[in-house]
Amino acid sequence: MRIRKRHGAEEMVANNPQFVISDPKQWRGHWKERFANDHPIHIEIGMGKGQFITEMAKAHSEINYIGIDLQTTVVSFALDKIKEAGLSNVQLLHVDGSALTEYFAENEIDLIYLNFSDPWPKKKHAKRRLTSHKFLAVDEKILQPGGEIHFKTDNQGLFEYSLASFSQYGMIIKEVWLDLHASDFTNNIMTEYEEKFSQKGQPIYRVEVKFPERR
Repeated sequence: MRIRKRHGAEEMVANNPQFVISDPKQWRGHWKERFANDHPIHIEIGMGKGQFITEMAKAHSEINYIGIDLQTTVVSFALDKIKEAGLSNVQLLHVDGSALTEYFAENEIDLIYLNFSDPWPKKKHAKRRLTSHKFLAVDEKILQPGGEIHFKTDNQGLFEYSLASFSQYGMIIKEVWLDLHASDFTNNIMTEYEEKFSQKGQPIYRVEVKFPERR
């Protein structure tokens, strides 16, 4: 989803270091110290305006959440929501989500959310898709053994590609939804993008996958 540049976003992000971390490398391997608890850590790569991660944090105080996005305006909108809700279990990273091993140590994360990622539809750009083998290898490093990815998209081509990619990588496909909003799935927390397109009757695809516990 394209987001217009927000006036003053840079200042907002810079003036709230308690929520927005511009240099997360300093916390690599020590994120539970940052949160001051021993709760599981879930991350969302590409967080829209922060609706999903904020609502997840409200619903699950027993989990720590980290939202990642490179766009300053996006981070500023997520920051608004976190402050308004008074949440202490969310942190935001204003960084490139493709360099995860620079920010997180091996086995430090419990679950990754990929919501409506860029489909990169051209075949020559397939390696840029966040569900390609290149990115799955990075995800596996930072996740706990047997860690999971929960993936949602409205793009059928990307979904089919992702299912094949997960399978070829040797991941365990736990459950698949071909039309999430027409299913019996409960407690679904939507992104802004999901709300917009589901209202138009567009099917939303979802899958939960798990890495094998390799020895």
